[in-house]
Amino acid sequence: VQLQASGGGLAQPGGSLRLSCAASGTIFSYNTMGWDRQAPGKERELVARMSSNGVTNYADSVKGRFTISRDNAMNMVYLQMNSLEPEDTAVYYCNIRSAGYDYWGQGTQVTVSS
Repeated sequence: VQLQASGGGLAQPGGSLRLSCAASGTIFSYNTMGWDRQAPGKERELVARMSSNGVTNYADSVKGRFTISRDNAMNMVYLQMNSLEPEDTAVYYCNIRSAGYDYWGQGTQVTVSS
C-alpha cells in the first residue's frame, strides 16, 4: 500500500488549508484512514480518523476546527483545517489501517504563522 499526501503549506492564524491523500495498492474494503501530525520536539499524535463506514475520531485539540472526509471509491481521504492556530504547525502524515496493518505517507508540512 502506498500513500501520497498533498496540500500542505503556509497559512496565517485563523486561515484554512485542505490536505488530500490518495491510497493505492491492495486495500481491504473495510479500513480506516486518517491523519497524524508531529511538531518539532514533540511526539507524533493522532489528528483525525475515519473508517470506511463513516465513523470518525478527532483529537480534542482540533474538534470543531478540522473535518475529515473520504471518497471510498477513490481511496482518498481529506482533512479540511479551519481556524488554524500556530500550534497546528507540524508535519502531517496520512495513514491507512487495512487488514490490521498500518501504512504511512511521506508527510506534508503545515506552517501556521503571521
